[in-house]
Amino acid sequence: MLDEELDDMPPGASNTRPLSISQLNFYIKHLVEESLPKIWVTGEVSDLSRPSSGHIYFTLKDEQSQIRAVIWRTTAQRLPFQLKDGLKVICSGAVEVYAPRGSYQLIINQLQPQGIGPLQLAFQQLHKKLAAEGLFDPAKKRPLPKFPKRIGFVTSPSGAALHDFLEAARSRWPDICLTVIPARVQGERASEDLVRGIRIAQKLIPKLDVLIVGRGGGSMEDLWCFNEEAVVRELAVSKIPTVSAVGHEIDVTLCDLAADLRALTPTHAAQLVLPNQVELIQQVEQLARRSRGAMFNRIKQLKQRLGYISDRSVLARPHELHKQRRQLVDELDLRARAAIWNVWQVKSENLGGIARAAAALSPLGVLARGYSLTQIDGTTTPLTSYQSVAPGDLIRTTLKDGIVISEVTTRRADS
Repeated sequence: MLDEELDDMPPGASNTRPLSISQLNFYIKHLVEESLPKIWVTGEVSDLSRPSSGHIYFTLKDEQSQIRAVIWRTTAQRLPFQLKDGLKVICSGAVEVYAPRGSYQLIINQLQPQGIGPLQLAFQQLHKKLAAEGLFDPAKKRPLPKFPKRIGFVTSPSGAALHDFLEAARSRWPDICLTVIPARVQGERASEDLVRGIRIAQKLIPKLDVLIVGRGGGSMEDLWCFNEEAVVRELAVSKIPTVSAVGHEIDVTLCDLAADLRALTPTHAAQLVLPNQVELIQQVEQLARRSRGAMFNRIKQLKQRLGYISDRSVLARPHELHKQRRQLVDELDLRARAAIWNVWQVKSENLGGIARAAAALSPLGVLARGYSLTQIDGTTTPLTSYQSVAPGDLIRTTLKDGIVISEVTTRRADS
């Protein structure tokens, strides 16, 4: 009914017929929303709030004015980047008047950063966040095995990436076991497929040696699933050494930074992961040549040394050496005998001198001249004084040819 009244109301009708506040607000709502169904505005975000409903409320402002704005949850979920205070944006929407309160706000259905694309901003924001957590730390990168036996590849089975990888692999190392884990690599739900594929790779038995995640080239939008936070985190915690082979050389994704090794292209991934059979054969042949050369040189040196040893007299004339050694033994025997005889003579002469000196000092010689040695019987002390004995004591007298035992009957001093 109010709409009919407003439709019939001519311009300036408020000057002839008074309007209620509700009529005025609905009249303004009708005029504004009909004349501004969609507009583009630019401004700076401030007073940002995110209630549990999922809607985003904030103020858009410039140097002189401001307007309240809202992004409903369904639109907010599609934003690839994080909206924050101070960000200058360009947005599209419709002006909505809330008649009961007489206020208005901008209902935004499209928004992008001013001066930078939304995907690029989202890339920068997520890169900063994950880098701060250490997901891109070079110290955490693991080396790839030199000779992998089992390789996993999370990609689209019908994509050019798999074809390019296989072509390069056949020319380098034909005998490989490649497990392709199908996944969408573009569009909606691609990130979910990639996460699922990486998780499946961790559970395969036998265990994979290397896991490759990638696809061929494309725009930033095409490659965006390799910048999704869930994919990057899943790749960073993989227990298998990982290689990111996304796009062309100029394309850089967050998966490239999180993987253990970045390949510029899928073809380059094959070159990084697989050894070159031709080069290895050449290296083996070169090592074989060097080994043979070293062996021949060693044999030559040993032959020369053997020839030098064989020319020595000990081997050329062994009997001559035996003869020389026998003569030397004989000479040493004669010298030893002479030395022993000389020592015996010297010792004999010394012993004779000692014997003569002992004989000269021996008491037996004195006894031979008519002297005797008297001792108290049972002792070894010579009797030198008559006072040393008493009548009845036994004394022992040693003569030249025997001993005489006597009993003392009388003792006296010399008159």
